[in-house]
Amino acid sequence: MTSEAMTAPAQPETGWKSQRTAAAEAPAATAAAEMAALSAMCMPDDHRLFGTLLNEAPQGILVLDDTGLIVFANLAMNVLFLPHPLEEGRPLAAVPALEPITRIVKDARTRRTRVETELRLPLPHTYAAEWSHARHYHLCASPWSEGHRTGIWVMVQDHTEHDMIAQTRQDFVTSAGHELRTPLSLIHGYIETLKSGMIKNTASLVRCLDVMEKHSRRMMRIIDDMLTLSRLEGLEEPLKSETFLVRGSVQDALEHLTPMIELRQPHITLDFPADGGLLSGDRFYWDQIFSNLIENALKENPRTGLRLTISGRWTRHECLITLSDDGIGIRPEDIPNVFKRFYRGTQESKGTGLGLSIVKRAIELHGGTIELESQPGRSTVFTIRVPLPG
Repeated sequence: MTSEAMTAPAQPETGWKSQRTAAAEAPAATAAAEMAALSAMCMPDDHRLFGTLLNEAPQGILVLDDTGLIVFANLAMNVLFLPHPLEEGRPLAAVPALEPITRIVKDARTRRTRVETELRLPLPHTYAAEWSHARHYHLCASPWSEGHRTGIWVMVQDHTEHDMIAQTRQDFVTSAGHELRTPLSLIHGYIETLKSGMIKNTASLVRCLDVMEKHSRRMMRIIDDMLTLSRLEGLEEPLKSETFLVRGSVQDALEHLTPMIELRQPHITLDFPADGGLLSGDRFYWDQIFSNLIENALKENPRTGLRLTISGRWTRHECLITLSDDGIGIRPEDIPNVFKRFYRGTQESKGTGLGLSIVKRAIELHGGTIELESQPGRSTVFTIRVPLPG
């Protein structure tokens, strides 16, 4: 457990939200903490009323008396610091895992002023599997007094998700820059060669132009995929919804990939209900889902004769779609990462590294899930589950 302390005035948040929003939220959160301190001095009925209101606050709020006993801890505070109970009447110092909070309380009491700190709290193994291995909290503590009663109130805001979003954006920009730099460098190299006059014959010139065209197309595909993923991530309006035939969407994807299919000569089997399988959703994105999954199977299995089966099953509650092939498979160490942006894996990948990220996000926006199972050298199976209305 580590903490980095600082004193007021607080610095405005940046990155995940605007300074104007942060400035607007900070006074409201402080007011909530002061309300909690006030509730500690109220009659029982009023205390319960304040407690009910403060349990709706997203920030963790803790009120201590001047001896360090817990007077009040709202619901958010208890959830943030699971599995450490914050029971009323219990000394905060009796919870060793929360020693950084005890420290900021002591600091605020000694200075008699508002104190702020950043805290990174490792999670127990039980919770680490579900969440990240550490949580990032912003803590603020300040004295309160009313008549002869005094104490300290503490407000806690969980910045973990905001930090993760900022890190994801940074990683995305870094990866995108790397992916675009490679083909740009190659194109630049060929341009310099052409300008130098070293290429004298037509055949060599054609080869140079072919390579430049190939890598320019790769850049265009990367940019198109980035824009698609950006639209999916920043989607503010609901997806368009129309009823369509899933088999028809798959057939359109296959038609789009005709040149690659003619080159690889796979054996493709479609297994759908007689009516083609009805599904409600955004047809545009479902066409992309199937195109990306089929293209991924063909690109990663360059041999001819790949057996690819696409099937659909409907139950009362869900639509189950599977895409399976008998190709080279995916190594176990790569499976947890294949849906991450720009992930190429330990095997040489032929795509942009964004196709499966687009697939996963588009399916999630339809309320569905996608799972992957693979046996290296034998098979790969993608399973899509989409809930049905009613």
